[in-house]
Amino acid sequence: MNVLRKALPIAALTVAAAPLLAGEWQNSLHIEHWQFADAGAQGQARSNLSLSFKSEWWHGFNDGRDSLAFSPFLRLDQHDDRRSHWDIREAAWTHLGDGFELRAGIRQVFWGVTEGAHLVDIINQTDLVESLDGEQKLGQPMINLAFERDAQMLDLFVLPGFRPRTYPGEDGRLRLPLVVDADDAEYEAANGARHVDLAARWQLNLPALRLGLSAFRGTSREPELRPEVDYRQVLTFNGQPYAFAPGYQPQLTPYYPQIRQFGVDLQITQGDLLWKLESVRRSGGRETYNASDAGIEYTQVGVLGSQADLGWLLEYLHDSRGARATSPFADDLLLGWRLALNDQASSELLTSLIVDRDSGERLFSIEANRRLSDQLRLELELRAFGHTPSRPQQPFDYLLAYDDRHPLRPLSRDDFLRIGLSWFF
Repeated sequence: MNVLRKALPIAALTVAAAPLLAGEWQNSLHIEHWQFADAGAQGQARSNLSLSFKSEWWHGFNDGRDSLAFSPFLRLDQHDDRRSHWDIREAAWTHLGDGFELRAGIRQVFWGVTEGAHLVDIINQTDLVESLDGEQKLGQPMINLAFERDAQMLDLFVLPGFRPRTYPGEDGRLRLPLVVDADDAEYEAANGARHVDLAARWQLNLPALRLGLSAFRGTSREPELRPEVDYRQVLTFNGQPYAFAPGYQPQLTPYYPQIRQFGVDLQITQGDLLWKLESVRRSGGRETYNASDAGIEYTQVGVLGSQADLGWLLEYLHDSRGARATSPFADDLLLGWRLALNDQASSELLTSLIVDRDSGERLFSIEANRRLSDQLRLELELRAFGHTPSRPQQPFDYLLAYDDRHPLRPLSRDDFLRIGLSWFF
């Protein structure tokens, strides 16, 4: 309810101000229903309804050399108070100079080319309550100076202020057996969330090649999750712990270390075939490691004599930490299909299967969308977790004997179908 009281005035003000301000406005209202195959491992509901609102405003002036952009976002969720939240996705000024571009304010920046993982994409924090795939991001305060010359681009970033990652609450789905207390985050930096991070990226654009080299130094966007346990609430038998006291649940506290990351993203075009690579080396935190996602995408243009295009995706995901990896994809293969009907309704379908080469764990996904009219769009998403132990670990077992061979085990009862309808106005 606190989120509702704070966010509704923002949404109302945004809509009311639209006719009063010069510039271009686009608003969208999105309603979605989630249906899960089973009740949650911690007793969460099988169905969930939520409503979100997003507005985008853009205004150019000074003969097009300057512009302002503003994009607030609000979500109200039926069950999960942590998923009911609001954010400023963008509130930025951009100035176009002679050979450079200066951007300041809250912005969103995306790096990367692969489908399975977005390893080099480190500027913005993940809004994890919005999407399991990590593609939804929080707005990041920044000063960004960009230079472009011929086929080269150079971006320099100063990132003042850190955004902690969002996590589902006690009644949320798609979460760990223990709740992450995102409000009690800890930091390696002495000044905590006020630490100023630095980043840079150079990009080369050639007709058949896109190459990006990036560097980041600052607070990791991915925290270490540390259990906070009151050992007075641990029950023992013959001196051995076996359960928590009734009604007691420990929590996980996010700890954000200082890191350095160097990344490369590469895309080579050979006709209908794309070669893709994202690779990073990260130091700081618990250990130094390398991670990569490499693969190909082949597109059949006008498949079977139709106007549709069918893309075939094959990627390999690797993390040198193996079972210690914080990502569930340390030694996995991705096979996917991307179908674009190229019709008036812009109908699209993306299907993928990620398989762990060691345990056989599988994540099956379907994402589809289709325009019903100029103002309405229908979306569908399905996720299913396979070949993982059907009995999720309860909080005590999760802490005492974490199943690192099956990192998707906490989600084994979270197969879901999401249907969404967006109205643009």
